[in-house]
This record gives sequence, C-alpha cells and structure tokens, in this order.
Amino acid sequence: MVTVEPRLLREPPPFRRDRAVHTWIGAKALSDAGDAIWTIALAWTAVQITSPALAGVIVAAGTVPRAVILMFGGVLADRANARHIMILFNSIRIAVLIGVALWVLASPPTVAVLLLAAIGFGICDAFYEPSVGTISRQLVRTDDLPTYSAVMQTATRLGTMGGAAIGGFLVAHAGMVGSSAANAVTFALVVAFIAIWLRPRFALPRSEKESPLRGIIRGFTHLKDAPTTRTLVIALSGLNLAVGPALGIGLALRATEQSWGAQAVGIFEALVGAGAALGAISVTKWRPRREANAGFWALVVQGGAIVCLGIGPVWLVGGGAFVIGLTAGYASVLLSSTFAATVDTSFLGRMSAITRLGDDCLMPLAMAAFGAIASVTELWVPFTLYGASLAALMIFPLRNRALRAMSLRPVDKPE
Repeated sequence: MVTVEPRLLREPPPFRRDRAVHTWIGAKALSDAGDAIWTIALAWTAVQITSPALAGVIVAAGTVPRAVILMFGGVLADRANARHIMILFNSIRIAVLIGVALWVLASPPTVAVLLLAAIGFGICDAFYEPSVGTISRQLVRTDDLPTYSAVMQTATRLGTMGGAAIGGFLVAHAGMVGSSAANAVTFALVVAFIAIWLRPRFALPRSEKESPLRGIIRGFTHLKDAPTTRTLVIALSGLNLAVGPALGIGLALRATEQSWGAQAVGIFEALVGAGAALGAISVTKWRPRREANAGFWALVVQGGAIVCLGIGPVWLVGGGAFVIGLTAGYASVLLSSTFAATVDTSFLGRMSAITRLGDDCLMPLAMAAFGAIASVTELWVPFTLYGASLAALMIFPLRNRALRAMSLRPVDKPE
C-alpha cells in the first residue's frame, strides 16, 4: 500500500527543530490540564448538590449529544478548514465556562446549569475532535507522524495528570468559579495560538459539497471500498472496550475483594499512567520498522496483562497495570500515526469520528457487562474474557498483509 503525501504548502523543518509544532503540543497539553480541572470540578460540585445517581448523569451527560452529533462533526472536518472549526468551538467552550462562572457568582450552582454545561461541552467535542484528528496530517511529514504522536501523547498525558492533581486543590479553595476560569484561560491561550501562529504545511483534499446525511453515508460506504482502512477502523474502535472496564470498575472490585483498600486502586492507576507515558516516549528512541504490526502485537500482550489483573497477588496486579499502560502508550502512538497516514485524507475526519463512536456508544455496555459477569461468576472470569477477547480481536489486523508490511519510513530511491 502506497501512502501519498498531501500537497505541500510550506516546507516543514525537521521535527526536532519545529518550534511551531512543539508549541502546539505544549498548548494542547495545557488545554488537557484545564479539561482535567473542569472534569473534577464538575463531578465534585454535582456530588455536593444532588444524589449520587443524578451526579453520575450530569458527569456522563456530554456523551449522548457527542455520540449523536459526532459523525456530523466528521463531515464538517472533511469539508471545512480545521483551524477555523477548532477556533470556533474552543470559543464556544470559553463562553460556556464564563457563563457557568458568572451564574455561580450570582447564585448557587444548580443541576440544570451543570447539565447544560456538560451537554454544551459534549456538542463542542463532537465538532472539535474530528478536526483535531486531521491536524497532524497538515503539520508534519508522514515519516514524522510516529514521533509527533509520541511526543503529543506524552505531553497530553502529563497535562491531564497535572491538571487532575491541581483540580482537587483548586475546586476545594476556589470552587466552580475558579475551576471554570482556569479552564477558560487554557482554551483562550489555545485559540490565540491557533489563530495567530498555527499554519498548515500540507493541504488536504476537501470532500465535495453535499448534504450532511449523504456525507455520513459516503463515509460508511468508504469503509466498504477501502479494506485496509476498514480493518484499522474496526480494530481501533474496539481497543478500549476491554481495558476500559478492567481498569474503570475491575480494579475497584479486585481491591475490595482482597481488602487492599482504595489506596491500592490509586497506585494501580498511577502505574498505568507511568507505563503509558514511558510507552509513548519509547517510540521516539526505539521505533519499529513496521509500525502497525508492532502496535497490534503490543495489544496482544495487553490482553494477557488484563488477565493478570484478575488472577494474581497484589504485585502481579501492579505489574499487569504497568504493562497495560506501557502497551497502551506504545500501541496508541504507532496505530494513531498509521491511521493518519493510511486513511484517505478526504475521509480522515469521518473515519476519526467512527473510531470515537466505539467508545461513546459501546463503552457503557461494556462496563455494564463486566459488572454483570462479575456479579454472577468468580471475579477472574470477566478479566479473562475481556483480555482474551482483546487478544483475539488483534487476529484480524495481524492477518492483513498490507498492515503487516506497512512502514511509514521513507523508501530509499534507487540511484
């Protein structure tokens, strides 16, 4: 399979000297830190003013509109200017945050205000995320995509971890007003950078003008006509459905069963985060020749690590958590760069939206199924089923010859 570079607009410098891209990565990490602060403030405030069940509804409220609108965001990303979309919807986020802060200054927060804020963020995400998914192809060369993805993912993970650490302190001392203001500032800095400094180096072909519904249908039709892209989309759509429930609910159940305490869950989660950061940054030093093949094999190993969470003593569970993070960071970098380089760039926004739908639509079902299995069987059973299912899912991309042989490194031309 031959990867075709989009039309060159401006010659990009080598990645190690690309100050514009480095600054964009830093701005994105700062924005993710602000998002983590906002998420903690939203959850904490919701718990303080209403019942646990309704608080859960508030925190999850953004996923429903995002899932409904996401494909329309993909269509827009393939048709319009990604920078303009990112500026517009980040500006709307700023308006939502300022509105929440002003409301809370005037009167106590209400369920309705928090619900509207969460829904507003969900709608913005539906349009913003597909456009962000196309920006890497407009900034760096194909052979630089793994390095770009490694540094970007490491920076965003560190930003999220730092924001989470600050978020609890900030909401305790400054409340929803301070948390909203902090996130608004991060979004304002991102908007300013995109508007003033961020400029594409490669021009992506734009999809033809048609109704949004027809554009969505053409996106799914493209999957039928592009088998390699179809295999990637199916595989990437299901990656988190195994590890998400194992970490999200499984670790808490295991710690409760073994009387390890809540602090053990925190340690396990920290090991996942540390492993993910190391896995992502390792790609910059030890990049495999065939990125997709290495990424999918790493996820086979991750399936085995998920099984370890349910069967071993505390040290084995901790090791499994670290390996899950390590393989997740490593595979995510390699597969996201392969995805960006492989997908027809006029469909990149829609394909990004489809892969995101897997989490939004199926993750609640995967979580519920994990809990249901755990309630009627031994706890090791759902861990084993989910880990084995992830490893089995990797059979399909690993059987794809084009993906197995694909390399994003430039091919040496004969003299």
